[in-house]
Amino acid sequence: MRYEEAGVHITQKAEALGRAKALVEATYTKEVLRGLGAFGGLFDAMALKGMRHPVLVATTDGVGTKTLLALEAGDVSGLGFDLVNHSVNDLLCQGARPLFFLDYLAAGRLDEGILTALLTSLAEACKALGIPLLGGETAEMPGVYREGTWDLAGTLVGVVEREEILGPERAREGDVLLALPSSGPHTNGYSLIRKVVAGKDLFTSVPELGESLKEALLRPHRAYLEEFLRLKEAGVETHAIAHITGGGVYENLPRALPQGLGAEIRRGTWPVPPIFPYLQRLGEIPEEEMFQVFNMGLGLILVLPEAEAKRAQALVEGFLVGRVVSGSGVRLL
Repeated sequence: MRYEEAGVHITQKAEALGRAKALVEATYTKEVLRGLGAFGGLFDAMALKGMRHPVLVATTDGVGTKTLLALEAGDVSGLGFDLVNHSVNDLLCQGARPLFFLDYLAAGRLDEGILTALLTSLAEACKALGIPLLGGETAEMPGVYREGTWDLAGTLVGVVEREEILGPERAREGDVLLALPSSGPHTNGYSLIRKVVAGKDLFTSVPELGESLKEALLRPHRAYLEEFLRLKEAGVETHAIAHITGGGVYENLPRALPQGLGAEIRRGTWPVPPIFPYLQRLGEIPEEEMFQVFNMGLGLILVLPEAEAKRAQALVEGFLVGRVVSGSGVRLL
């Protein structure tokens, strides 16, 4: 028997990786000593030499069932941006900057066209943020994944000075909440989204949205690295950051606050992308469930001293949506 008879196509995989090689290598910085094709990527740790007390930060995540919607729409070009940008935002919550990214792509059958498009998307996303795509894994596993389905995940490693680590221990009662807007659902809630829009035309413009469902739902997860660096370089004091992902504001904002402190958020203080009220109406979803599942336009929430609010707003597009209060959890007003 041959490997192909078991459902694994080595030659097609090698050809797709070969076509993507130049794109991947275009993401390399001078710190990359060995990347694509090696059994492990090499990154020169001398890049950290100028730091006083470097702390490595690592995060792993996936795109989830948004991949199914992208495959249904025949457009996976944004999924690499979803994966990389989501991971970058998780690092920012620690106050870290990214060093390098590793990807994992798997399917029941490695369609060459889709694989090439995904690798291209990942490379473009990394290059846009100046992050080397150091390596990864591409696996064809018939029997584990159904044919026609894909799994995308990745690991991002970053670094932060120990004394600059952000987190709950820095937050104080009276701090304000500055929300950086999302581009839509980002990469969360797509199991519910797919159920709500099942059978709907993904390509025709929806008057309520001013665009098609494909455009509204496949818009990539936004990265906030540029805004983070702008605030940092200007010396704006930031106490903590919450990335509003799965679990919505109810689950993610408390992760940036210490025990004994909660948050109040005032409705109407930020623009809610029209896709959210559209999904709520179509699926008859309770408001509390919407805030439990989706980001509702709150992409990243920065916890800042009140004295820094105006300066921060002058540097980035952000909305003052609430403040830190005594208590626990999140209360919508």
